[in-house]
Amino acid sequence: MKLAIVILLFLLLLVFSWPLALAALILIPLLLLVTLPFRLIFWAIQAIFSFLKMVLFLPARLLGFKG
Repeated sequence: MKLAIVILLFLLLLVFSWPLALAALILIPLLLLVTLPFRLIFWAIQAIFSFLKMVLFLPARLLGFKG
């Protein structure tokens, strides 16, 4: 359903302003490529914090705390 809405919005943009629609077709993939390293860094930092949380709460879980 989300894809259908995106396609419909793109077609509306294409009808009303085709140069802007063509620019969006070119710039959106470039923007995704530029932000990819930042997303990978975010995932790595999130994994590190999840690991630290797991290690810090291990003694409580061994003692039977369900939190």
